[in-house]
Amino acid sequence: MTINLKGRSFLSLKDFSGEEIRYLLDLSKDLKAKRKRGEPGTSLRGKSILLLFEKTSSRTRCSFEVAAIEEGGYATYIAPGSSQFGKKESIADSAQIFARYYHGIEYRGYAQKVVEDLAKYSGIPVWNGLTDDEHPTQILADLLTIEENISKPLSEVKVVFCGDIRNNMSYSWMYGCAKLGMHYVAYGPPELAPSQPVLDQAREIAEGTGAVIEWGSDPSLLAGADVVYTDVWASMGEEDQIPERARLLKPYKVTEELMAATGNPDVVFLHCLPAFHDFDTALAAEQKELGHDIREVDDKVFKSKASKVFDEAENRLHTIKAILVATLGD
Repeated sequence: MTINLKGRSFLSLKDFSGEEIRYLLDLSKDLKAKRKRGEPGTSLRGKSILLLFEKTSSRTRCSFEVAAIEEGGYATYIAPGSSQFGKKESIADSAQIFARYYHGIEYRGYAQKVVEDLAKYSGIPVWNGLTDDEHPTQILADLLTIEENISKPLSEVKVVFCGDIRNNMSYSWMYGCAKLGMHYVAYGPPELAPSQPVLDQAREIAEGTGAVIEWGSDPSLLAGADVVYTDVWASMGEEDQIPERARLLKPYKVTEELMAATGNPDVVFLHCLPAFHDFDTALAAEQKELGHDIREVDDKVFKSKASKVFDEAENRLHTIKAILVATLGD
């Protein structure tokens, strides 16, 4: 089957078939190997992309910028609050203006509708760098990291996501696993249960792929996991909820005991980063002074041989490069 993604936006994994996701992963591997050989890319020569950020970032910004430059393109970064986007100018008007300057737009911000409207009104490829609902580019990097570290097909891999199981990472994992026939478990408290419409949609996709989508708070769900995944307990904009989240999510902190409960000596630990694994960051130290331990993963796990978080961070570059090349490149 021939895969052609030219001109497509990348807003959600729901929009892509399992075969198309497989194509992007294979392209990522090719581009990663090409970079290691020192071969310059030319697929984006003459192409300019806009990086439109309403939420701050490290890996997403760096990955898009480096990916564009290494394939011969150019990137403009607009920092949060530094433009008229969504303030004096409507999203529809901004999208049409951006399309006169750029060949593609990356958006990282809050509402999923914003990235969808950018695609709708601009008429050029738009890529979701993160919204409150989804983080699809991260999942591609995670899948690539799994394939590099686990010697079994993705369709046989079990992923357990621990913690805030109704956040954008958990939902994107649901869709990714459903599309690829994987086993996904959202392991967290009932108070933070996944949205029923999201569950229903993921399970409907799973019916056609053989995937298993589960959620619950029973530790027995950890058994047989190939991957243990977690994220910070309070996303951007939710800092006021830290005390309550720390109380709710303490039982789901990734510790050596939790990793052992999988019964898999080769289980891999992944995290989308940034991670609170010690008190060396300003926010973690500040919360410690207030009596709140917000570390979602133990430092020993984060620094263990099971942890592949820095491989995963590097793979943001290669998978984002694949998205740009596939949807915009020559």
